[in-house]
Amino acid sequence: DGFSQLSAYERKRLKNITENAKFFASLKLHEPSGAPLPRRGRRCRPKPPKAREETVRRRSMRLQRAEPSAAPAPAPPAQPEPQEHPLVPPGPLPMLPEDQKENSRVTEEFLTMWTRIIPGIFLALRYLASLSSMALGEDGIRKVVKARVCSMAIHPAESALFVAAGDKLGQIGLWNLDCKTEEGTHVFIPHNYPVSCMHFSPANPAHLVSLSYDSLRRGDVTRAVFDEICRSEESFSSFDFLDENASSVIVGHWDGDVAVVDVRTPGTSSELSANIGFKRTRTVHVHPVNKQYFVAAGSLDVCIYDVRYLRASGSAPVSSLEGHSKSVASAYFSPATGSRVVTVCADDRLRHNNNTGRWLTRFRAIWDPKQEDCFVVGSMARPRQIEVFRDTGKLLHSFYNVDYLGSVCSINVVHPTKNILVGGNSSGRLHVF
Repeated sequence: DGFSQLSAYERKRLKNITENAKFFASLKLHEPSGAPLPRRGRRCRPKPPKAREETVRRRSMRLQRAEPSAAPAPAPPAQPEPQEHPLVPPGPLPMLPEDQKENSRVTEEFLTMWTRIIPGIFLALRYLASLSSMALGEDGIRKVVKARVCSMAIHPAESALFVAAGDKLGQIGLWNLDCKTEEGTHVFIPHNYPVSCMHFSPANPAHLVSLSYDSLRRGDVTRAVFDEICRSEESFSSFDFLDENASSVIVGHWDGDVAVVDVRTPGTSSELSANIGFKRTRTVHVHPVNKQYFVAAGSLDVCIYDVRYLRASGSAPVSSLEGHSKSVASAYFSPATGSRVVTVCADDRLRHNNNTGRWLTRFRAIWDPKQEDCFVVGSMARPRQIEVFRDTGKLLHSFYNVDYLGSVCSINVVHPTKNILVGGNSSGRLHVF
């Protein structure tokens, strides 16, 4: 054969190829199949037959030989269902709480309370604004008296600003604030001792009543005279008018007594001297509404008395204001109703330093005549200032000016209608805010 010349490996290879060809030929893979395979496609479902709609044959009432019936009444319009949150109509609405529509009394009381507090809020805001508008300038400083200021009074007139200051030497200085020159101040010497208290007469604005240790005088500008109303060797401390006519006054003594003086009677003696049980009476102040009552401040005592029941001995107080543990410097009723009393004591209960020492006049807290619940008092704080407190003890405002106020103003006075505050220091200077 033709394979004899081939190697053994090649002959075995050809044999394998021949056998594989015979095997694939026996499988008949290259011959076409006899029956075609079925074609796969979408199967169609038969539709269900439609139900035949039976037509209803209409027959008239005549053919039915029936009597015609009455025409049916029209159906009422459908009512809208109530909404859970109804809409608010436009325009003004009555102020009625949703939960109190049936109880009008409670609503009225609530609204009345609301209207009551509104004026107080506006007044407080307006008062704070007025305090902030008051400022000290170079023209608001003047040396009016020679020595330490012990008392002051401001004239209630609105047409002019007029201030009086009494000092430790018995001098009274008068300052016309509208005059910017040195001619605006004038000094008089009606007393020999410190002028501890002064008031312009509520009945006659031409009268200035002043008190020193030994005398009570009335300066009459129309006659240019300081009349002597009362004289005593018992050391007067303070006074106040018992009526609007300024015809009688209550006078406190340093030894603790009080006296009633009628300025209309001749002579210089008092009508009544009463022992109220004080070791020392520093200030007396008459109630603004009920003039028969006055409050007296002593060493440790603050008591209210009825002048109608004063006796030479054994005068009992109507009320006693207790709680002071140290010396009380002053006590004054609130200006409009007299329902409050402000005191100054060395116990510093207001967290206010009242220890002025021997070279300064003792602080006296005074009410602002325009504000029932606010008072003014000097301060030992730095920078030097004058403070305004509410009756609750809250500090409302501090008057200060580092350029023009460098000393303690122990004595202060406030104008009854205008936003004017005057502070006096221990060198005789007045500072006007």
